[in-house]
Amino acid sequence: MDYYSLSYLLIFASILITIIAQIYVNSSYSKYKKIKNSKEITGAEVAREILDKHGLSNIYVTETRGFLSDHYDPTRKVIRLSKEVYSGTSIASVSVAAHEVGHAIQDKEGYGFMRFRSAMFPLVNLSSKAGYFAILIGIIFSITDLIWIGIALEMVILLFQLVTLPVELDASKRAKEEIAKNDFLVSNEQIGSEKMLRAAAFTYVASLLTTLIEIFRLILIARSDD
Repeated sequence: MDYYSLSYLLIFASILITIIAQIYVNSSYSKYKKIKNSKEITGAEVAREILDKHGLSNIYVTETRGFLSDHYDPTRKVIRLSKEVYSGTSIASVSVAAHEVGHAIQDKEGYGFMRFRSAMFPLVNLSSKAGYFAILIGIIFSITDLIWIGIALEMVILLFQLVTLPVELDASKRAKEEIAKNDFLVSNEQIGSEKMLRAAAFTYVASLLTTLIEIFRLILIARSDD
């Protein structure tokens, strides 16, 4: 297989993985957001109850705009939940809310991977902007060393994704434990919750795989210019 055929194959594989991941998480979320939990508890109520039981009354739970825009902000100590999760009483709402609280608990306990990820943010922001710029200039002007510098910057993003994966998997694990311990969902609903959290975790695996593929493709470009 020649260089161009392999390059196109890698691009196709990367796009395919991304599409599959998005379909998987969106279909899973869409399914379980339609199924109401039997206790009719909202995502906001779930988040508040878990936080209070862990002595995290200082962390606010607020509503935010967007689809699946839910996240924990460690700098402002706020859990932001999308409208469907914040006021929704679905299995998905409970699952997503509990997952975000998992991050808050990680923050309280000083979870190592989370602290390392937070420390990497400034470097990752720089790498994401400068990496492809260096690669583009290197390709245009046939400066191989500049391409390799760009690849090194992209490796920083790969490291960030490697660190993010255990952070997200651990938050999902904590979410499952809290949901079971606090009886937010009955047994058959818990099965659905676990499937949804698994689908969400797959998106991080997919991102890691696509970055690996892209770095491999960039290495091929750099070597072809040697």
